[in-house]
Amino acid sequence: MSEVNKLLEGFQIPRVIKVKQTFNNDTLDDVGGEILRQLAAKNITIAPGSRIALTAGSRGIDRYAEVMKTLADFVKSQGASPFIVPSMGSHGGATAEGQAEVLRRYGITGETVGAPVLSSMETVKIGETPRGLGVFIDKNACEADGIILINRVKPHTSFRGKYESGLVKMLAIGLAKQHGAEATHFLRYENMADNIVAVGKVALSKLKILCGVCTIENGYNHVAEAHVLARDEILDKEPGLLERAWARMPRIGLDEIDVLVVGEIGKEISGTGMDTNIVGRFHTRAASGGPATIKLGVLDVTDKSEGNANGMGLADFMPRSMYNKIDFDATYVNTLTSTEPSSSRMPMVLDDDRRVFQACVKLCGQVNPDDIRMVIIRSTKFLDEVYMSRAAVEAAQRLGAVPVQTVGDYQELKFVGGKLQLF
Repeated sequence: MSEVNKLLEGFQIPRVIKVKQTFNNDTLDDVGGEILRQLAAKNITIAPGSRIALTAGSRGIDRYAEVMKTLADFVKSQGASPFIVPSMGSHGGATAEGQAEVLRRYGITGETVGAPVLSSMETVKIGETPRGLGVFIDKNACEADGIILINRVKPHTSFRGKYESGLVKMLAIGLAKQHGAEATHFLRYENMADNIVAVGKVALSKLKILCGVCTIENGYNHVAEAHVLARDEILDKEPGLLERAWARMPRIGLDEIDVLVVGEIGKEISGTGMDTNIVGRFHTRAASGGPATIKLGVLDVTDKSEGNANGMGLADFMPRSMYNKIDFDATYVNTLTSTEPSSSRMPMVLDDDRRVFQACVKLCGQVNPDDIRMVIIRSTKFLDEVYMSRAAVEAAQRLGAVPVQTVGDYQELKFVGGKLQLF
């Protein structure tokens, strides 16, 4: 046994119980039909014979392929030809092949959507912001006869502003590919809220934007709302949609957490691998909030991330099995583009999952294990079922911020070969 493992061996991990948390569950069943109704109501028309670009980002959006196919079919119904442009900044390893693969993993291909995927990292400079930032846009999108912006609206993990994750960000960063995303991030996250608006305004004035289509998800990651914004409505109406997204967002029902362990992080979950607003850890000074988390462990990186472990720097500990899956080149390209090296700093690497828990327990500041408010989540995307220690359950019930219901009995955590057996 290593000296590190000897140091951790005696620390008792609290027993946990499954906890169901209740969030907003408004659900839009007919997403495609709602989008088509709004397109008609907004009188969004397309000239026959034109080529129309549909933007596709890197997040795991609910009903993603359905939304894309609905819009591709709509374009074809107008006698025009749709094509899909991967619009994800530097994600997918900042390569054309990598970005097309990201979409394939979401079931978005030429065959499933009915529109070819034109993936390229080549951009065109279409202007500059008042602060001298170049505005770059995917070359294929620039050459299209029209562009339909598509994204989910939600709070960003790294900055605060009137516009966070949504249509303006898709225009300023996603559609800008690695070159443009790097330019927009260049003045750091403290200026990001202003930068994406400045870049977005230039792009809106220069590009043939037909409309924006966005969704808002409920607390269970299902589409609650769908909205079509005409070109001249995007800047005016998106801030109100962001407020609605904040109101529907799930959370962990505690203000203070001694030990938080996240089962997996990933780019399809959040730009920072895990939603900073959920875990209460931030890699920039431009955002804050969430619970006060004393010690944070992460156990794995999703397969869809293809080794991009951006966001691991928020954690204190991770197991060697996760370390062995990391593609440092892909991670560092993402980090250098987004300008925040703290998001890819190395947590302490321990032998296995059990040691991650024990290290968190050792350093969380509680002498009595019964007093440790410990929470285990599969990821920040799935918070309806979590595991809590008794002290965490009692604290959540006292706070009453999120309705919680325990299921079954308290149990010891089980590890097989040092790997947690829970989710």
